[in-house]
Amino acid sequence: MPILPSAPDGRLTGAAPHAQRGVAESYGADTERYDRTRPRYPDAVVERVVADSPGRDVLDVGTGTGIAGLAFQAAGCAVLGVEPDARMAEFARRKGLDVEVAKFEDWDPAGRTYDALISGTAWHWVDPVAGAVRAAEVLRPSGRLAVFWNAFRPAPELAGAFAAVYARVLPESPIHQRGMAGPDAYANLITMATDGLARSGAFGEPERWRVEWDRDYTREEWLDQMPTFGGHGTLPREDLDALLAGVGEVVDAMGGRFTMRYTTVVLTATRAS
Repeated sequence: MPILPSAPDGRLTGAAPHAQRGVAESYGADTERYDRTRPRYPDAVVERVVADSPGRDVLDVGTGTGIAGLAFQAAGCAVLGVEPDARMAEFARRKGLDVEVAKFEDWDPAGRTYDALISGTAWHWVDPVAGAVRAAEVLRPSGRLAVFWNAFRPAPELAGAFAAVYARVLPESPIHQRGMAGPDAYANLITMATDGLARSGAFGEPERWRVEWDRDYTREEWLDQMPTFGGHGTLPREDLDALLAGVGEVVDAMGGRFTMRYTTVVLTATRAS
């Protein structure tokens, strides 16, 4: 589910995503579930970002439980994570990642610089202009910024059935429409990030690319992940339970398992000389 700002009942709010601290900080309430259920990023994304960077010193912004940072570390990079949620940071440390606790806009790099800055499903929680300026400060010449998100798009029959459950449980909320939109759900976030890079005046022309892949889910696996979707963690318990029950019935009708199509969307740019 796209990670977008929502009111407690799942409605979109008017404030920019980075200002929605209540939603941003809700993920740390169940770090084990988040790390267990959230999809990883394709090897092709990691390999391409590493290949396009001038070296292997990587800063991971919004590192969360370390899903992206550990993938780059496994690819031979030296990774430092920056994460505002101490609960998330501690979880990532236990998994072997070096993490400092701070909002990226407020973080003190203490003179350290990096070959690449990555951010997996987290850059929308960073002020797009202040974040771009800070990124330019910590990237070496020709350093690579790469921010990316995992978006899912169910098969049409499944998307319609899922959307019907959301519409029934949350009839006044567009949250179900966001969840079925696939990579287009991130169009506004990527536009904001692109505008931030341009306004910083510190990066070359941004490039966008994507990698498509599939993942099979059982009923239990999908329901286990749902509470980690954007806005779901702040829903009233009765609404979340109703969503889980309804979606569970849909998956049962599909035979208890299904294949989800994912697209990892990437926005990347090189720090100007």
